[in-house]
Amino acid sequence: MINPSHFDLQSLRVFLLVVEHGSLTKAAEHGGLTLSAISKRIADLESVTDCTLLIRRARGVEMTVAGRGLHEHALRVLDQVNSMANEMGDYAIGVRGHVRVWANTSSIVQFLPDDLARFLNTNQGVKVSLEERLSGDIVNAVASGKAELGIFADNVPALGLERRLYRRDKLVLVVPDGHRFVQRDTIAFAETLDEDYVGLNAGSSLLMRMRDAAIAAEQPLKLRIQVSSFDGICRMIEAGLGIGILPEKAVRTESFERGLRLVNLSDAWAHRTLWVGAASADLLAPEATRLYDFLAYPDEDARETAPSRV
Repeated sequence: MINPSHFDLQSLRVFLLVVEHGSLTKAAEHGGLTLSAISKRIADLESVTDCTLLIRRARGVEMTVAGRGLHEHALRVLDQVNSMANEMGDYAIGVRGHVRVWANTSSIVQFLPDDLARFLNTNQGVKVSLEERLSGDIVNAVASGKAELGIFADNVPALGLERRLYRRDKLVLVVPDGHRFVQRDTIAFAETLDEDYVGLNAGSSLLMRMRDAAIAAEQPLKLRIQVSSFDGICRMIEAGLGIGILPEKAVRTESFERGLRLVNLSDAWAHRTLWVGAASADLLAPEATRLYDFLAYPDEDARETAPSRV
């Protein structure tokens, strides 16, 4: 049985440096260490694990199976250590609270920058760590405690979470100028399904919504290309690779200048709710509670009389 206390953080850092550069010599050069110091650190790790971690080749080193396993763990361990150090450093300089928020792309592109700026302007002792993730991952992160708050789409199950209304938005059809749909004021999604689509990558709530609607219309969704961002969708549409569906406020002004046009969708599912959720509002730290309340009621138009548990 390997004793976890025998692992040395500096040795793990040296191991990652060697893997990154593929050579002990190059790792020594970039790390400001001697070759003998690098070799000793690797030897110590191999002694602790009782495994050969690196195979020395004429042109560098190659990880063994055990080395690949250690590499994955070392990345996670050092990431957590760095995160811990940063958070403790924040407390040392006067930060009075740290809130971890995971949010989907729609909320980040359309609403969160202004909302967080207003919140932090009146809560200057609070630090917010924001991560952009898929709605399903966000729900899991909040449920497991990886994030205090999450903002996610309404078509993602959130059993066990407490949720409140964050914003409502509208999905629109995005087409290039000159497309046959440009003259339409409104169109049903089913009428567009003979066209090639540009969509987000698998796992996004928006793609899930489109696929569910295509199934309901008993027609296939013809995804010609998938990308990871709203801007990517716009650029592909500009290039003539298909049409797409995006939140109305996520289409930038410069996209219109480059020839994109929006057409309203008549489908009820095109009007969405974005939720802000927590595992339990009663268990949130004071700074997280303030942010939860702030995001839940950004203005009178979006106010909901009470939170709901789903």
